[in-house]
Amino acid sequence: MPLSLGLRDEENERINNILGKLMELTFVPDGWLTDDAQSLLTQIGLSYESLDAMSGEELNRHLTKMHFDWANMERLADMLGTNPAFKGKAISLYNFIQAESKMFSFDIFNKINALNK
Repeated sequence: MPLSLGLRDEENERINNILGKLMELTFVPDGWLTDDAQSLLTQIGLSYESLDAMSGEELNRHLTKMHFDWANMERLADMLGTNPAFKGKAISLYNFIQAESKMFSFDIFNKINALNK
């Protein structure tokens, strides 16, 4: 069910806050494996294990279902790209954003190229 504009803004802000906290943890060695990170991932319907098990397409569908906007999807892809185990999922998410948003971003293009090196 589509969200109204007000609810969509609230949901985007909630997701944005969660991603901000997760981004802080990604700069800590093994920050991905902390209980704090797991708790934050749970708030967006994920876990380390579910991320590991999902294909890129499944992750894209999950984030769409969770009402992620393009900016928050990109932030999550940025975070996933910092973990070697999730580089492929980050690339898949960047490609999904490029295709589905109908807007080409040189920034995202450069991020994809950097991860493919």
